[in-house]
Amino acid sequence: MSAPHRDAHPESFLRLGTYEKGSYTPGAGLPRRVLWYLVNEFIFHSGYFPLSSLKRVLLRQFGASIGKRVVIKPHVNIKFPWRLSIGDYCWIGEEVWIDNLDAVTIGPNSCVSQGAYLCTGSHDPRQRSFPLITRPIVIGNGAWIGAHAVVLGGVTVEDNAVVGAGAIVNKNVPGNHLVVGSPVRDLGDVRPAGP
Repeated sequence: MSAPHRDAHPESFLRLGTYEKGSYTPGAGLPRRVLWYLVNEFIFHSGYFPLSSLKRVLLRQFGASIGKRVVIKPHVNIKFPWRLSIGDYCWIGEEVWIDNLDAVTIGPNSCVSQGAYLCTGSHDPRQRSFPLITRPIVIGNGAWIGAHAVVLGGVTVEDNAVVGAGAIVNKNVPGNHLVVGSPVRDLGDVRPAGP
């Protein structure tokens, strides 16, 4: 008895050939985007230039709002600096990817740990043309995004909240709370008991 015949290429619901970005714009002209791509690859993403002071200057030159004494580790990838705001004394860990098709705001004294992914873009899979959807991300003051966590567009991580390592966050995180896992679970208040 032979197995039923299966089409090697069944018809796809998606029609990516009809994709349109709609009203979305990257926020800068092609020459500026190309120049940033080169700076990002050779200074930020490569890891050859470990000095945060140089990175702060370059980000500001490309339109980012960068606070004082922000630490940016090697191998960081930033899509569009003109859509980035980082407050004073923040730490951005190795291999963080800030995929900011939309605005990303990181409050002062916050830490985004190694390998975390901040993703402001997605698509509507219910439409055949797979249209682009972008939504901002806001990370409050004193928040901690754990290693390899994913924060999706439209999410606000409120002040002093903690996102556990590897968590996938698709909804707002209340201030002073710890969330972990995928789907994300709220483990409650993380404020210290003493002063």
